[in-house]
Amino acid sequence: MSKVEIDALTAEFFGAFDNRGGASADVARIRRLMVPGGVIVKTGPEFTVYTVDEFIAPRELLLADGRLAEFCEWETSERTEIAGDVASRFGEYRKSGILDGEPFEGAGTKTIQFVRTPEGWRIASFAWHDRP
Repeated sequence: MSKVEIDALTAEFFGAFDNRGGASADVARIRRLMVPGGVIVKTGPEFTVYTVDEFIAPRELLLADGRLAEFCEWETSERTEIAGDVASRFGEYRKSGILDGEPFEGAGTKTIQFVRTPEGWRIASFAWHDRP
C-alpha cells in the first residue's frame, strides 16, 4: 500500500504545476504535500536551497501571469525504496510548455524523500537537476 500512496503523492506533486488548457496551477498545494520545514534544492545551473514558501512564490507568479503557459511535467521513470516510515524516490522527468511565447521542452532528474506522518506520507525534501 505504501508504494501506491507514494506514487499518488508524487503524481499530485507533479500535477501542482500543470496549467494546460487555461487551468490554474495549484502550486500552493506543495505546502500540504510537504512536512513543515521541508527543504527544496536546485542543483544547477545555480545551486539554490529553498524553504517551501521561497520555492512556491515565484512559481505561482510565473504560472499565473501568462509568461509560462500550457506547462506540465511528468515522471518518465522512477525507483522507489521504502524502509518502514521512510522512503526515497529517484526519477527522471520531462517537461514542456510555452515560455514568453516560445515552446520549449526539457528533462531532468528529481530525488524525493518521503516520511510517513500521522496524516499519511508527506515529502520531507526534494532536489532536482535540469539537463541542458
